Amino acid sequence: MSPAHILVVDDEVDICSTISDILTDEGYSVSVAADAAEARSEVQRAAPDLVLLDVWMPDIDGITLLREWTEAGAPGCPVVILSGHGTVETAVEATRLGAVDFVEKPLSLAKLLRTVRTALEASSHAHHAEAQRRLRPASPAPTGRSDAMRLLRDQAAAVAVRPEAVLIVGEPGSGRSVLAQHIHSLAGGADRPFLTLVGSSVPEENAAQILFGISSGEQDEAGILERAAGGTLYLRNLDELCPEAQRLLAGALEQGSFVRVGHAVTIPVELRVICSLSPARADKVRPDLLSRLAELELRVPALRDRREDVSELLRECVESLVEQEGLPFRRFGLAAQNRLRNYPWPGNVRELSTLVRRLLVAGGPEEIGLTELEQQLMPPQSGAASLIQQDLLGMPLREAREQFERSYLTQQLALCGGRVGQLAKRVGMERTHLYRKLRSLGIDFRQVAEDD
Repeated sequence: MSPAHILVVDDEVDICSTISDILTDEGYSVSVAADAAEARSEVQRAAPDLVLLDVWMPDIDGITLLREWTEAGAPGCPVVILSGHGTVETAVEATRLGAVDFVEKPLSLAKLLRTVRTALEASSHAHHAEAQRRLRPASPAPTGRSDAMRLLRDQAAAVAVRPEAVLIVGEPGSGRSVLAQHIHSLAGGADRPFLTLVGSSVPEENAAQILFGISSGEQDEAGILERAAGGTLYLRNLDELCPEAQRLLAGALEQGSFVRVGHAVTIPVELRVICSLSPARADKVRPDLLSRLAELELRVPALRDRREDVSELLRECVESLVEQEGLPFRRFGLAAQNRLRNYPWPGNVRELSTLVRRLLVAGGPEEIGLTELEQQLMPPQSGAASLIQQDLLGMPLREAREQFERSYLTQQLALCGGRVGQLAKRVGMERTHLYRKLRSLGIDFRQVAEDD
C-alpha cells in the first residue's frame, strides 16, 4: 500500500522543511507549496490525501483558498488549517468551509502528528463530510469540580437542546464566552456558524448595516444576522449595545425578519441568539429586548465564589500555554495555590489566565513560590494597602477599626466597579447608611469608579 500523500502549504521555508522532514520520517509522502498558486498546481499534479494549509500567505490567505476549493469541490481530501494568529472567528470560518481541524502555531509536533493520523484515518473510513463531523472537537466545557460548576454544566446541557434564546449572566472574565461556545457545540453546532458580536463595537450610525447588511450599486454585503443563519449569534456584553442597535434587534426578533439597508427583500431570522450580561447592568438593556433574550437564563459564578476550582484552573492554564505557545512548564507550590484560593479575583478567570502567562513568560524555578507570586499579583486598587499587609495589631482599636473599614470598603467598591448600589448588597448595608460611612471614612466613591 502506497504511503499517504500530504501537501504542506506554508510560505515559511523553515516551517515547511521541518514539517516535511517530520512527516517523511513518519513514512508519509510529502510535497510542499509556498503560496496559493503553487498549492493549486500541486493539487492538480498529484491529488493529496491531506492538505496542511497556512492562513497567512503572500498572494491570498488560506481561508480564501479554502473557500475557492470548497466552491469548486476541491481538493477532495481533508484540510487542516495552520495559523500563528488563531482566533475563534478564523477557526469557525475554516470549519464552516470544510476544514477538519485547526492547529495553532508555534506547532506542537506531537499534536500535529496526532491531527494528521486522525484526519487520515477518518478520511479512509468514511466520506469526507462525515469525517469532518467526527474530527471537529467539541468546544471544551467550563472547567471546575465545584457544585456550582457541575450545576452550570448540567444546565448548559439542558438548554442546548432547546431553540430559545439564552441569557448568560456573570461578571466580565468569568467564562461567559466559553459557556456560549459550549452550548453551541452541545447543540450540534460543529457544522454551523458561531459568530460573536461585541456590544461596544456597534456604533449608532452603522448599527443597521452591521446587523442587517447593505445592498447598493457599490456595495452588497450581508449583515451578521444573515451570516449567522442556521447557527448561533453570540452577543457579548449585551449591556454595552447602543440604543439604536437594541431597537433594531428587538424589532427583528419580534417580527422574525429584517431587510438589508437599501433593499426591500425580507430576510427571515433563522438563528439562535446567546448573549452575555453583567449582573449589575441589566438596566442598560431595553426591557422588551431583555425579556425576549432571557427566555432561558444561566448564571456563571464569579471565581471568588468557587475557590475550590482555582487549583484545577491553574493546572489547565499552564498545560494549555505550554502546549499551544511553547512556554516553559512551571507549577504552583502549595503555598502559592493557597494564596490564590484566597485571592478575591476581581478579573475572574481572565485575570487568572493573565497571571499564569506572566509567570511562565518570566521564567524561573519550576516551582512558583509565594514570594514570586506576591510580586506578580495585581496591586491593590485605588492606592489602598492590602488588608493582609497592614499591621492592625500595632494600632489603637479605634484607629485599627477605621483603617480596616477604609481598606475593606475601598477594595470592595473597586470589585463592584465603583457602583455603590452593588456595594450595599455585597457588604449587607443599607445604601443611605453606606453613603454616610463612605463620607466619614473619606472614601470618594466617584473617584474609585473613575479609577476602575
